[in-house]
Amino acid sequence: MDDLTLVREHTIYACVMGSRAFGLATEASDTDRRGVFLAPTPLFWRFQKPPTHVEGPRDEEFSWELERFCELALRANPNILECLHSPLVEHLTPAGEELLALRGAFLSRRAHATFTRYAKSQHGKLLADVRLHGAPRWKHAMHLLRLLVSCRDLLRTGRLTIDAGPYREELLAVRRGERTWEEAGAWMARLERECDAALAASPLPEDPDHARVGDHLHSARLASALRTGRAA
Repeated sequence: MDDLTLVREHTIYACVMGSRAFGLATEASDTDRRGVFLAPTPLFWRFQKPPTHVEGPRDEEFSWELERFCELALRANPNILECLHSPLVEHLTPAGEELLALRGAFLSRRAHATFTRYAKSQHGKLLADVRLHGAPRWKHAMHLLRLLVSCRDLLRTGRLTIDAGPYREELLAVRRGERTWEEAGAWMARLERECDAALAASPLPEDPDHARVGDHLHSARLASALRTGRAA
């Protein structure tokens, strides 16, 4: 079975991400698609294992095999966690519904470290742009600010919301370059401080629920094996 067939025939969850999911799209925005596929269990019984991720078949489309997706989500990978909370779901099977029901099991205070570490990395790239070109890539600055807002609110409430909501107009103003780099940088610094302050009193657990996620993966693999056995 080739990689693209896995995506076409075994995707359990697919959504739109990026600016469209964040409520920040413009007419020029791409449609970024992300998905999760469940490789049939018998494919793991050979020396050559199924891929952990697949790019395509459409432009701007990327999918993960369920186990890899869960591993990254348990590590509080920002892109993966946000994928589980997209408001724009394009495909959902019963197995996908079970995955979405686990969203809370992946959330923990680890998000503070992973979100802010990613933000610092992006901030460094923006500073390099300012030094080289006199201005940052404003679209990237907007997305960095949105990520920090999302992180702060997750730590405060225990719920992850990726839509820009009440910050939409101010974020779009940043994207259009209508704010100075000093203003954008000051907002970033304030959000970083607010993320740090929110961590101490966060309702999130210290660690994600590995056992619950592991049980889900075991059940999904077993159900796949049983289906394949009946088909044979």
